[in-house]
Amino acid sequence: MRGAREHNLKDLSLELPRDQLIVFTGLSGSGKSSLAFDTIYAEGQRRYVESLSAYARQFLGQMEKPDVEFIEGLSPAISIDQKSASRNPRSTVGTVTEIHDYLRLLYARIGVPHCPECGRVVSRQTPQQIVDQVLELEAGTKFQVLAPVVRGRKGEFEAMLKELAREGFSRARVDGEVRDLTEDIRLDRYYQHTIEIIVDRLVAKEGIERRLTDSLETALRLAEGVAMVDIIDGPTLTFSQHLACEFDGLSFEELQPRNFSFNSPYGACTECSGIGTRFQVDMDLIVPDPDLSLEDGGIVIWSGHRDKYHQRVLTAVAERFAIPMDKPFAKLSKKHRTILMSGAGDEPIDVSYVNRWGRKRRYMTTFEGAFPFINRRYQDTDSDAARAYYQQFMREVPCDACEGARLNPFSRAVTVGEMTLPDLGALSLRRASEVIDGLELSERDAKIADLVLREVSARLRFLLDVGLDYLTLSRTAATLAGGEAQ
Repeated sequence: MRGAREHNLKDLSLELPRDQLIVFTGLSGSGKSSLAFDTIYAEGQRRYVESLSAYARQFLGQMEKPDVEFIEGLSPAISIDQKSASRNPRSTVGTVTEIHDYLRLLYARIGVPHCPECGRVVSRQTPQQIVDQVLELEAGTKFQVLAPVVRGRKGEFEAMLKELAREGFSRARVDGEVRDLTEDIRLDRYYQHTIEIIVDRLVAKEGIERRLTDSLETALRLAEGVAMVDIIDGPTLTFSQHLACEFDGLSFEELQPRNFSFNSPYGACTECSGIGTRFQVDMDLIVPDPDLSLEDGGIVIWSGHRDKYHQRVLTAVAERFAIPMDKPFAKLSKKHRTILMSGAGDEPIDVSYVNRWGRKRRYMTTFEGAFPFINRRYQDTDSDAARAYYQQFMREVPCDACEGARLNPFSRAVTVGEMTLPDLGALSLRRASEVIDGLELSERDAKIADLVLREVSARLRFLLDVGLDYLTLSRTAATLAGGEAQ
């Protein structure tokens, strides 16, 4: 065997004796399975299948040739295969071991949500909790209860103000100015306004709990779950019954285990759909040999005798922007390479040619460039073969939106013990086990999480006992060696 490069084999060449028991031994991930199963067995099986009749081959399917220069003296092969890991790109060490399922439950039950925009803790409060907080104000503190019915919205709001006046409310703070609702309030419809109804004015002292509760409940009803307590000569406190960030105006749904599943639309990153990676066009794959010129087929996707249309457009682009067709691609200017890869925008390109009947033809077009061309064809095609063809000019890179974490922004901002789920998944299993065992939780959270944490710890300890302490929970299952997966 010469030049085996399947998976992590590095141009391996060796000779194997016939009629002998041969053992491959080595560290996990060193390439034993790639050599035995994916190279020797795969090539022996492929050659055997190819020797059968066309009728028989239709039931066995087409087998791909392994990445090896040549193998001589190979007999038809059979294999007793080892248990292999899932090849699903969505499977990870965490999902295969079911540790991720327990962590989803843990984060849904005791996780602390944060606003993905500003990083502040997002909390939810009952009316009684809000009352208890206000009652902690120093005795004698003057404050007013406000209902923010309009926050930074354009409009006149004339009908709404009249309706509130009919309900018995007498004053409102409009754009920071206290106004009487009985007067004619005119607002510019094209400017953003903030309207806060003054529900009650109080002084912190004993005996106001019942009145304060009624006032806050009224404010929460008017402003759909939001109330404000404006302390005279002091700060304004904002309270919410929902999971919402009052600073950025973002609202969030109640935490559920599905919010932490990258296989669910409720938790997955919307850009990569929970895969964590995307395919990006790579110039090194479009121009594998930069020493070739354009006329010698330097841009491989438009080379070849069949693609006359793009060769004509390419020639016209070269004429329009004075790009030398006979110059090696590597020696073209940065501006010329940018035009070829990213396009010429809306610049009209005059294409003229002589057809097969000797008639001169001419038309105007635009040039989109190699990158947009491949991306468009890859996304628009319904053919698996076409998608595989365009994919050969792309590399798999981490998703820009989630940076490979697979989850949406809100799910990535929930913490347990100051650590998010993607952060925990990126740790080695040994470090993750230490973090889980060292969590410092409140009495309430510890009671809720007790059974879940025990199960996670037990599974992590098992993985450590079999020597997989260097793996991470976020590691894709398809990248595991045979022994690791087993």
